[in-house]
Order: sequence, then structure tokens, then C-alpha cells
Amino acid sequence: MAEFSTKVKMEQLKCASGDPITVLRFAGDITSSSEPAVLGTYGGLSPETSKRILLDFSKVEYLNSSGIALIIQLLYAASQKGQTVQTFGLTPHFQKVFTMVGITKYTKLYPDEAAACAGFE
Repeated sequence: MAEFSTKVKMEQLKCASGDPITVLRFAGDITSSSEPAVLGTYGGLSPETSKRILLDFSKVEYLNSSGIALIIQLLYAASQKGQTVQTFGLTPHFQKVFTMVGITKYTKLYPDEAAACAGFE
């Protein structure tokens, strides 16, 4: 299977509450080789200015156990820094996997961006 590199686009948006939200939009595959893209991008966020974070998985082609481990590291770091993370765009299969492995202890799963934004309120 050909691996597609991980791309992470960071942007700021405002939901109904008006407070800025940082969105990390993942694309491609998330595997062990994705650490610089996933954790590197997250590491560049300031906890003071990025208190609320959305993770967008809607363009992720493939996610394996090593990729899930990276997401868990990101979520754990965010919880330690007092950041709130909402997640959307996962396939039904990965919604189930995230729930089974306990990721929902650190983030709530939403079907789309609007619902995830509303989850901050």
C-alpha cells in the first residue's frame, strides 16, 4: 500500500461564541512517520492563544495504530495544558475505534465542523 504523506493545515476560525478556535485539518495518512506533521504542528501552538482546538479528520485517507498513538499524545498534551479539543470528520469505523481505546476521555467526537463548534459552548 502506498503511503500518502500527512498534511496538517492550521487555521483560526470563530464559532458562534466569538472566541477564536484553532483548527488542525489533517489530510493524507496518519502513521508513525506523521509525528513531525502531527505533533510538530501541535507543538507550535501557544496554550495561551489556542485554548480551544478542533481536529478535522475529514480528509484522512488512512489511520493506523501508530497514528492513533500520535493523536493520543496530542490529546494528552492538550489536557495537561488546559486546552479543550473537539474532533470531527472521522469515519464511523474510526469513531468506534476512538471510543473503544478511550480517546473520548480527552475529546468529544462530532459528525461535522458545525456540531464540533457548538460543542465548545
